[in-house]
Amino acid sequence: MASNCHASTNLDDATACDNNVVLVGNPNSGKTTVFNALTGLRQKVGNYPGVTVEKKTGSMTDNHGRVIKLHDLPGLYSLIPKSLDDKISVDILTGRSPHLKSVKLIVLVADASNLNRSLYLITQITELGAPVVLALNMMDAAESKGTRINTKEMANELGVEVLPVVAKKGQGIAELRSKIIELLAQEKDKQAHTALPVTDAVQQAAQPVGEYIQRVHGLSVQASLAEAYRIISNDNALQGWLSHTNGRKQDATELSSLATDARAQLDAQSVTWQMLETNSRYRLVDHIFQKAVQPNLKQGRSHSEKVDIVLTHRLVGPLIFVAILALIFQSIFLWAEIPTQAIESVMVWLGQQAALILPEGILQDLILDGAIAGVGAVLVFMPQIMFLFFFLSLLEDSGYMARAAFIFDRFMRAAGLSGRSVIPLLSSFACAIPGIMATRTIQSSRDRIITIMIAPFMSCSARLPVYALMIGAFIPPYYVLGIFSLPALTLLSMYMIGILAALGTAVLLKKLTGRQTKESSFVMELPPYRLPSLRWTSLQMWERAKIFVTDAGKIIFAMSIVLWALAYFPRPDNPNEVSGSTAIRQSYAGRLGQAMEPVIRPLGFDWKMGIGLITSFAAREVMVSTMATIYNVEGGNETSVTLREALKRDRDPITGQAVYTPLVALSLMVFFVLACQCMSTVAIVKRETNSWRWPVTMIVYMTVMAYIGSFIVYQGGKILGLG
Repeated sequence: MASNCHASTNLDDATACDNNVVLVGNPNSGKTTVFNALTGLRQKVGNYPGVTVEKKTGSMTDNHGRVIKLHDLPGLYSLIPKSLDDKISVDILTGRSPHLKSVKLIVLVADASNLNRSLYLITQITELGAPVVLALNMMDAAESKGTRINTKEMANELGVEVLPVVAKKGQGIAELRSKIIELLAQEKDKQAHTALPVTDAVQQAAQPVGEYIQRVHGLSVQASLAEAYRIISNDNALQGWLSHTNGRKQDATELSSLATDARAQLDAQSVTWQMLETNSRYRLVDHIFQKAVQPNLKQGRSHSEKVDIVLTHRLVGPLIFVAILALIFQSIFLWAEIPTQAIESVMVWLGQQAALILPEGILQDLILDGAIAGVGAVLVFMPQIMFLFFFLSLLEDSGYMARAAFIFDRFMRAAGLSGRSVIPLLSSFACAIPGIMATRTIQSSRDRIITIMIAPFMSCSARLPVYALMIGAFIPPYYVLGIFSLPALTLLSMYMIGILAALGTAVLLKKLTGRQTKESSFVMELPPYRLPSLRWTSLQMWERAKIFVTDAGKIIFAMSIVLWALAYFPRPDNPNEVSGSTAIRQSYAGRLGQAMEPVIRPLGFDWKMGIGLITSFAAREVMVSTMATIYNVEGGNETSVTLREALKRDRDPITGQAVYTPLVALSLMVFFVLACQCMSTVAIVKRETNSWRWPVTMIVYMTVMAYIGSFIVYQGGKILGLG
């Protein structure tokens, strides 16, 4: 295949290279694992232009150094889209997408252990007419179930290349890569020969619709006829094609008329056209399955099904989920202690070395108190963040996260939401932004808005540095029942407060939004349990941590420099005669904090924390770097004191009492659980809702809830004698 696309090709430019390969498959088929195995780290994550649906683009090179671009499409079950990410995939596969016009090859990834489910989409894809490679992933799982797959017979039936793959172990990846390169080098496309088993009368009725698709959209005869059956059978499919007439009313009218005529002909022949494609396709699926697959008919209930009796139990399941979270949080504190102390020591040493190298003055103060103190204060908590990502990846990789979604489904429905809200909310535990983006799969606009409005209550990774700082400094390491440590239970309680606040807010918003819309059905697939791959889990942990550092690090560094300037200036007339505490009180930042101190004093916060609450709106983790900068500026040359020690030592200059206590720490954490301290989240809500009404409402009600929650904790604790 002639191409001038070389290794320096920009992954963002899909039109710069005509070697475009798309990966498609059902959810939970291991498609992304295959994509990662083919591309390694040569990939880029972004959004499709104009929409917030994630796309992954990667590359690999052939034997001549030419770049092959791989695009990991959102997972789907059929070519009839039910959500925006479904529509993205379908439009690309059918050549209707403006984002990716030239697709040379389709890599179809299927779960070999559950092939009967995958064959519906497989037969649809093979009818598109493009070259297809079918990667039967998880062949080891199929073999362990006693299922035998004749790949040669399946290749003959489908008319496509079929390769066995175990992506997690790297088995079959080299062969798949070679086959991709081989098919791209062929000048002539290899067409599949599957076709729906329909009568001549049905084919004759669909012929005019197929001819229209072929003439207007340039699809092959076979692909056009397959789309004609889909258009006749389903109004969503018809609307999908009508939306791509580019405003040409004549074309839209013609297609609608042809579809109506075809349905009328089928009605006259007593053919149920509403089930035309579904019934015909399942006959085809059954035929292929019988020819190529020999399932283990003697197999009883699977191990996954046996385990799910307990893990998804109506009463026991939620308790097990909470216990798993408690163990995870306990492990985070236990395992992260040594690397955390090591990073603290490195940052202290780095500050000492910088103090020795740099001359005293404003530059030294900027580097030590601004850059090193601000950024270092957050880097100290990277072990906790990485362990959190590690455990979340384990839960996803093992199949338990789908069970967690199943468990939460009942609570979502009790709050008046669709079960489709579960996955976006679970995604928000890592970060609210992809969680909010994932609401695109929710069909009900009402449920989607409510889910967007409650997603920020889920404690994301950006809150973890604040939690870890407060818990590590002020919550004693006592054990409850001899099993769970008090710090772990405290962290767990922060996550549970967020969940309860989200459910309560959902109930309130449901009542405020008025009439209940018709609920859509929600089918949740529970994949079989699998032994997680340590390699891919570690890779996912590393990638997420790297994104956290690069994205949050830029904000933290910039805010640290700005905050240092606000805390450093204006300088007193005689700086050597003024204490650090007095100097920072007289600074711009100090004046701002003191101005808002009367408002936050009932929460147990002083003016320094007030500064942190303001700056953390840029990003929640900036709270930690803010406090580090303030205490370093205030402490002068006390570079050997960690932030935790500085907080413990801080005393009120008037009363002499400790500024921070366990009660103040709890109050601050509750505030961060409930407050909307993230401008990126606000921006994505504006983009998703296309209105400032919802993000402004979110800021107001979350801030009010945070203030009330923190007030209750602090004042209630004082009444109980805990202050």
